[in-house]
Amino acid sequence: MAPTTLETRDTLPILAKSVHVPDQTEVIPYFLGNFGVFRYNTGRIMSVLTVALTGGIASGKSVVADVLEQLGCYVHRADKVAHELMEPEKLAWQKIVGHFGRGILNKDKTINRARLGAIVFADKKERLFLNNILHPLVMAKKQEVISRLEEEGRYKIYVSEAALTIEAGYSHYYDKVVVVYCEREEQIRRLIRRDGISREEAVKKFKAQMPPEEKLKFADYVIDTSGSIQQTIEQTEKVYRSLMQDYELMEVNSKK
Repeated sequence: MAPTTLETRDTLPILAKSVHVPDQTEVIPYFLGNFGVFRYNTGRIMSVLTVALTGGIASGKSVVADVLEQLGCYVHRADKVAHELMEPEKLAWQKIVGHFGRGILNKDKTINRARLGAIVFADKKERLFLNNILHPLVMAKKQEVISRLEEEGRYKIYVSEAALTIEAGYSHYYDKVVVVYCEREEQIRRLIRRDGISREEAVKKFKAQMPPEEKLKFADYVIDTSGSIQQTIEQTEKVYRSLMQDYELMEVNSKK
């Protein structure tokens, strides 16, 4: 039987080694100093290992994030937060529609992400305009919800799944950076299949992002998703164990 290839997060099996995680509220860390150490008004100190999970479009980030979440990490999906920020009449929505025009809207006033994506992937200036709107708002959102993380103290590892962490200059905010990597042709093939677009459009989207080889230079850990989904899971579990060791070392150092 041929190995199962990595196509979509929907194919991710439940891990035999999964760790039960209680119901979670959205919590996002605000970074203070080294080792992701947070201070409370009560004087209490909590250590959380902050991890950036990043990689190119259709590289398999979501699958890796799902595995880490099942293993007990708190996973913050930046794309979901950005989507919420762009809901009708919110500040980001107003700025985006004011700039790009109402032609990017659906009948219910929600932003048609396919139309907006076609614009920003074709024009670097427009892409930068959009990112300059969303990135500060996403960071502000992180600061708003950090108090919940401080109060709960239920997670040892916080993972931010975001495609543009390195490009936006935020990689240095994290204790560790995990880059999800995929061979170019496999990445393009997945993108064509996922988005239902032509090869030409897929290549254009691929080239609009930082080359994967450049992202690898920022990585503390690399997960190659070019092979089967089982191979991806095994690599992710190995990285998780290393991150737990990083957390334990951080704990020791924070007490010195």
